[in-house]
Amino acid sequence: MTTLLPIVLAVFFVGLIRRSPGRARLARWIGPFNPSARWARTRFDPAAYALAPREQLSARRAGPPPPAYRLKEMQAIADAAWEGDWRPAAAYVEAAGQDWDERWSRLELLQEIAARGDAWLGDWRRERPDSCDSATLHAQLLVHRAWEIRGNEYANRVPAARMATFRELLPAAIRVAREAALLAPQDPGPWVVMVTAARGARYSRDQFRPLWEGLLARAPHHYTGHWQALQFWCAKWAGSDRLMLEFAERAVRCAPVGSALAGMHLHALYELEKRGATALPSSRKAKVLLEDVARSLHQVPADDERLPQLRHLLAYYLGRAGLYDAALEQFRLIGPWCGAEPWTKEPDAVAAFDRARAVAARKAAASAG
Repeated sequence: MTTLLPIVLAVFFVGLIRRSPGRARLARWIGPFNPSARWARTRFDPAAYALAPREQLSARRAGPPPPAYRLKEMQAIADAAWEGDWRPAAAYVEAAGQDWDERWSRLELLQEIAARGDAWLGDWRRERPDSCDSATLHAQLLVHRAWEIRGNEYANRVPAARMATFRELLPAAIRVAREAALLAPQDPGPWVVMVTAARGARYSRDQFRPLWEGLLARAPHHYTGHWQALQFWCAKWAGSDRLMLEFAERAVRCAPVGSALAGMHLHALYELEKRGATALPSSRKAKVLLEDVARSLHQVPADDERLPQLRHLLAYYLGRAGLYDAALEQFRLIGPWCGAEPWTKEPDAVAAFDRARAVAARKAAASAG
């Protein structure tokens, strides 16, 4: 039997951000020649600051694993699908009701399952031609395959044949998503697919805006939809640093209680850093915005699978901003898990994480003193 565990861990704890030039800035903050880093190696006692013991630190994942019952449920759905029965998958998505973020998360799991064998998806589409979920999943899978073929290289480094296939699959995905949207006009899922495909399909800003407005009309706080739109508005695609940061700030301001949406600001800051930005926003307004993000994420349910990754970024940027008490609180909430960026950019993620929390502890204590 093919195990689903690697898929589940990918879905729950996938890093939405990659290796970046931010390593240099991380090293300046917590590097081995930083006085606080030396103190961390020789005198730092995690227990004195209510932090997880060093011997418990693990870079295997960003946060705790999903509960065993969820793993068992997902494995059963995958096994049924690979054996040709699409009905458990359909029921799994339908059970999310109109919790659109949860529904999309379940579709993401099904997309990972379909990537390893999708005959069951074809059966689902043929037997239930009126299913928006199966059509959305089909469109989503086309986008996934398009990007898999293209790869992460810059466009001028992608072989012409691969780029041609990429260009063919994305319009096909958008076409299938538009068909899906007609099957369930209230469902934002097809619009998330269209927003995702738009940047690769080279949509202009004017072409993109109706897609974004269509998504907002159905799910104004959709997390993945916002993340994909953030990518569209960044400088490497159709936007600029200013447009991306403004978009992310609006997400913070409109995030409802319990939503992880304020984390868009952290993704925007990290996007700047990945591109080698010489400086990040450091004004008092920027610090207040980080504090607003922290307050908003504090209201997110502890079992939200997006929260661990966001807490790592939040701890990092709070420390960068000199908000050491707030950073220390995030390190306490993170616990022993350190398998997330920015720490995983370093040769030793555990050591990088441990130094960062030690710096926060020492400087928070110095401020209090």
